[in-house]
Amino acid sequence: MSKSWTPYARHILDAIAKIIRIQERGTLEDEVLYAASLRHLQTLSEATQKLPESLKKEYPAIPWREISGFRNILVHNYLGDIDPLTIQGVIDLHLGPLAQAVQALLDQHPDPASTSHPS
Repeated sequence: MSKSWTPYARHILDAIAKIIRIQERGTLEDEVLYAASLRHLQTLSEATQKLPESLKKEYPAIPWREISGFRNILVHNYLGDIDPLTIQGVIDLHLGPLAQAVQALLDQHPDPASTSHPS
């Protein structure tokens, strides 16, 4: 691996934490909260593409390909076909297991080149 994957993993965890904080402020029926959630889902979806396939294989229950592909759906959703209920379902069903898997990857595969500076 020529480039460290750990900043992307931490970015995923940060995006998930932000989505959780958004959820604490209200429902996705609020268009501002909905838009903020979509942005962070897009960010984390894109960051999953930077994780090594060899590590993702350690967590086959995580739908890595679908998460990565979800970014394209979010970015190219010009007609607004994605509704808040669908997004809420994605958040409820997938973010917890994704966060656990990414944290486990960080714990099990420390990056010696990475420094632990707070972001």
